[in-house]
Amino acid sequence: MASGTKRLPRAVREQQMLDAAISAFAANGFADTSMDAIAAEAKISKPMLYLYYGSKDELFSACIARESGRFLEAMSAGFDPAMRQKDQARTLVREFLRFVYQNQDSWRVLYRVAVGTTSFAHIVTESRAGITTMITDLIRRGTTTEGAGDVDFELTAVALVGAGEAVADRISEGDIDLETATDLLLGITWRGLRGVGVSEEAVGDET
Repeated sequence: MASGTKRLPRAVREQQMLDAAISAFAANGFADTSMDAIAAEAKISKPMLYLYYGSKDELFSACIARESGRFLEAMSAGFDPAMRQKDQARTLVREFLRFVYQNQDSWRVLYRVAVGTTSFAHIVTESRAGITTMITDLIRRGTTTEGAGDVDFELTAVALVGAGEAVADRISEGDIDLETATDLLLGITWRGLRGVGVSEEAVGDET
């Protein structure tokens, strides 16, 4: 055990354990990550890790809760109802992709490891629902096309969130840089927002 570890405040030590667990889960997945490996990553003993988190499930739940909270906080920070729709869309896209770029392990754990682990998938679903609600409200406030309704707004939001997750995956793998990804997703997002409630023929006439 590292010298001075015993003097660390409990809150600080907990965050160090979660950081180590996020790194291990992102690299190896849930099933192939052992508490021994996490304890070694955190530079503590396994009994101490179990003292704080009684099981791997409990530890993983704590990881997901912290990271999903950080993700929603980052997105909410850029959500300002007073902004124009286009400016708001740009802000949300930028904050979303910046979070993924700066927290790639978090993204892998949230949207790969957790989604693929049945007992934790609902946590990601709840996080995704929160983002979808924000986007739905953005679309509703900015849409002036007659005939567009709540179903149009919600389905468009679901499609945009799905596109965002796909682009974010490419960022987390290093396949695309942040600026390119931002420009790409902004184009998809803005075209989707402009097309809510508009027929395919009308959208085609604008291009």
